[in-house]
Amino acid sequence: MLAEPSRDDARGWDADDAVTALFSAHYRGLVRLAVLLLHDEAAAEDVVQDAYVALHRRWWRLRDADKALAYLRTSVVNGSRSALRHRGVADRYVAARRLADEPTVASAETGALALLRHREVLEAVRRLPARQREAIVLRYYGELSEAEIADAMGVSKGSVKSHAARGMAALRESLELAP
Repeated sequence: MLAEPSRDDARGWDADDAVTALFSAHYRGLVRLAVLLLHDEAAAEDVVQDAYVALHRRWWRLRDADKALAYLRTSVVNGSRSALRHRGVADRYVAARRLADEPTVASAETGALALLRHREVLEAVRRLPARQREAIVLRYYGELSEAEIADAMGVSKGSVKSHAARGMAALRESLELAP
């Protein structure tokens, strides 16, 4: 993961070099993860940037440098949750209706049936409750194990299984009803 894999203690690492290496290797993937959770690229970039800043600030407290990516992933998931909560509070405060992504239909000229199906799936994922969406995104996009998902979400492996199963059932039902 990092340039010096022989060290086990994170305090032996230089925070600047370690965070720079992690940033180069994992920034884009973490932004994509946050975008899938937040549906807002600018907010996703802010959440990921905050996660890297927090890691740098707390680097000396990290016991195992190999867990830095897991720390970042958990920070991104938690930061995304906070951003979603803040967004909900702000929306209620200004009495604005939630901005819903209008499903877009590919034009007849493009013939992009695959693109249309992709959008239907993304729209169905966006409609899932937050925990189910997180479990589905982390499992199928992030390709994480149940244990890694549980760590990232801060729940038990059983809860991960439950959220993922409910999410898949909801997706299946939603996509079967789609025209």
